[in-house]
Amino acid sequence: MSILSRAGDLIYTFRFLKLLVTPFEKTNAFKLGVIDKNGKKIKDVLVDTPEKMAAYNSFHRLVFNIKKLMAKAPGGSSKLASYAAALFLLKENFNMTDKSLKQICEKLDIDTLDFLKEESEWFIIEDKKISPGLYRVKNDGMIIKNCNDIVRSKDRVVVRENNKPVGEVFGLDIYKVIHASTNQEMYVTTSELYK
Repeated sequence: MSILSRAGDLIYTFRFLKLLVTPFEKTNAFKLGVIDKNGKKIKDVLVDTPEKMAAYNSFHRLVFNIKKLMAKAPGGSSKLASYAAALFLLKENFNMTDKSLKQICEKLDIDTLDFLKEESEWFIIEDKKISPGLYRVKNDGMIIKNCNDIVRSKDRVVVRENNKPVGEVFGLDIYKVIHASTNQEMYVTTSELYK
């Protein structure tokens, strides 16, 4: 790995961590009236100036949504499964390395050894494929395309034929599924699905 690549990873990791631990009220997006105190985008506000664009872009949306997701997720292993899917989304969108993801987890006091496979693999068929069908998600999540926090717990997702893992985070397989009401793709772990 080149020095330039490692430097880029460190910059993204630092930016991510700094934004993740900053209260919403102290962000530029809040100060410019783009988001509310809970990190939700205010619908009537246009992001139409250079200042607003710098304060609220796809990176900010992703971090804000991960922050909201982490705050909402119930305790226990399903929380870690949601973290795994969110971290994979971060990894894919910003080409982050596993080492950078590990640094993020360490900063958030998340032990990566806790990312162990759970016993909710009853719908896994041969070659780690998920049995096709309609499922519900246990926790809120994000759409891959725009990183918006529009998937709610209990929403339906569609698993298509031959759905194999698209990646893994700390030993948890990550799958791509379709959010039924928006027809958009999202990442999940098997621990987040139920019938």
